[in-house]
Formats: sequence, structure tokens, C-alpha cells
Amino acid sequence: MARRRSNRPRPAGDNDLARQRKRKGDPVSGWLNLFKPVEMTSTQAVAILKRLYNADKVGHGGTLDPLADGILPIAFGEATKTVQWAMDSEKEYVFTIQWGVSTASQDAEGEVTSTSDTRPTREAVEAVLANYLGQIEQVPPKFSAIKVDGQRAYDLAREGEDFELKSREVMVHAASVIGMPDADHTVIHVTSGKGFYVRAMARDVAFDLGCDGHISQLRRTRVGTFGAADAIAISALQDMTDKADLLAVLKPVQSVLAGIPDLAVSPSDAGDLRQGRTIMLLPHVVEAWRGARNPDDEDDRLALATCNGIAIALGDVRAGHFEPVRVFNVREGRSA
Repeated sequence: MARRRSNRPRPAGDNDLARQRKRKGDPVSGWLNLFKPVEMTSTQAVAILKRLYNADKVGHGGTLDPLADGILPIAFGEATKTVQWAMDSEKEYVFTIQWGVSTASQDAEGEVTSTSDTRPTREAVEAVLANYLGQIEQVPPKFSAIKVDGQRAYDLAREGEDFELKSREVMVHAASVIGMPDADHTVIHVTSGKGFYVRAMARDVAFDLGCDGHISQLRRTRVGTFGAADAIAISALQDMTDKADLLAVLKPVQSVLAGIPDLAVSPSDAGDLRQGRTIMLLPHVVEAWRGARNPDDEDDRLALATCNGIAIALGDVRAGHFEPVRVFNVREGRSA
């Protein structure tokens, strides 16, 4: 009688494990504060760093246009589980509007759609910017990654398709003119929340001023806790010949979770959390968590469990217990 083949995976031998590791890459975890150059896409930056670190999993914390440079947070390994917090964090931009020319994409890459001789004064630009503070409605640019019936808007726009994007609420914390080198250019600084498009602001400000204009230069100077002061260029990383030096510039997984109250747990509790088990909290730990959370949101139960400075799990504090929702498999000596 023929033997039935088992569907259960056979134990991996040393050679199998070696092949799997070679195929998947190394288990690197942490955040990299990358300064992306102009003319490189965010996807290209991820691919370069994946090869450079031989990392098994890499992502980014919010797309940065190819014609823009600046801060592009890169998530390795377990840090990819926190990408949403990077994308939702506060951001800062410095951009230049060139007056007199409007383009289809609202930047220097797009086809010219109209021109004019009208130039706004600095005072006029500042007055209009004041109308864009706080919670506003913004229609994203047609040249954006938003999906329309399953297709990217920028693909439809390049194909000449006629479509409209719905407006969405975005937060603008600050907007001001920081330079006007000549009548043709105005430099603006903006601090915004998630989902905000700089190109859409340039389009709308130009419309309100009765001018033509597009973004000729754009730099993202901050994403949450990632700023320009300690950002590192890809060229600098490529000059590093020692893997230890590459790992040394990575920031901890919890770098984007600064607003979430921390719970310091014991090694034994950390082991339980890594297995998805709920742990009991001592009363003074619960009180410390209550004191650290946002007083304006009493329903927020979220906390970050750490052990010896290493992120263990995100979860909810309920009735003196911590229930893990998202577990991080980060160990000392394995990664950042």
C-alpha cells in the first residue's frame, strides 16, 4: 500500500535554515532617519537600503515626492509594525512657490497649464496663509497616490482621464512666509498633520491670490521625532563598510511611539507578552500610566510595554491588566 504524504512541514536542517536566511535577509529592526535626495522615489530608497542592510523587511513612514528632498523615516523589521504612527505624526515642510507658471502636477515636473504676469506681495501671501490654519478641507492633487476605483490617481492623470478627488479634512498647525528672494519666488514653512499635501496648498494659495504658481522646491524637515539635525544621507551609509556601523545609526522601534505612555515590565512578564499572554500590573504601575496618558482622552487605554529599553508590545490597560495587541520580536544583540 502506498504511503500517504504528510502536509506537515518537515523540520528544517542547517542547510535549509541557511538557504532561508540568505533568501529572506537578516532580522534587522529599528528606524532610520534618512535624508532622501531629489530625483529618488521613496520606493527606490527602500530598495537601496534593503540591499545595503541585507534586511528581511523594510518600509517607509510616508511617501516623499521624487522632486522633494528631506526626511524619509525608514522602518526595518519589527519597526514596520509602527509605520502608521509615523504616517500619522506631525510634519514640517519648507517649500518655494514660483509665481507666473501653473503646472498640471503643481510642481516643476508637470506640464505647463497656464501663465501670467501677476506677482503677489509678501503681505498678500501672509494674509491668505492665515486662512489655512487649523482644521481645513483640502482636495488632494490629481497627481497623487490616492486610489480611484482601484487605480492610482497619478496613473489616471498621466493617461488624461477625467476624474475628481473628494476633499478631506487635514490639520495645519502653522504656516508662514520665511523668505521672498525676489518677486517670482516665495518661501513658506508649514507644520501639518497627516494626509496634508503641500502641492495642494500651493495650488489653492495661488488660486486665492489670483496668480499662477507651482512648487519649484520642496523639503520635508521633520516627521514626528525625526528631524534634519541627525538625518543621514544614503551616500554616507554606502560609505560604511562595517555592518555594526550601519546598525549603530538605527533608532529603537519605539521611536515613533513617543506619545504613548510607557510601562516598564519585568523579563518574565516580557516573555509572557511575547507569547501573547495578558499580564497583571502592580497598582503603582497603573497609576504611573494614568498620570502619563492624555488627560483629554479618558477612553484611551493604549500603552507600550518595554523591558530594559526594548519595545515588547503595544496593548490596552484594563482592570489592572495589560492585554497585548501588537507584539514586537526585538531582542538585545539582534538588532537596534
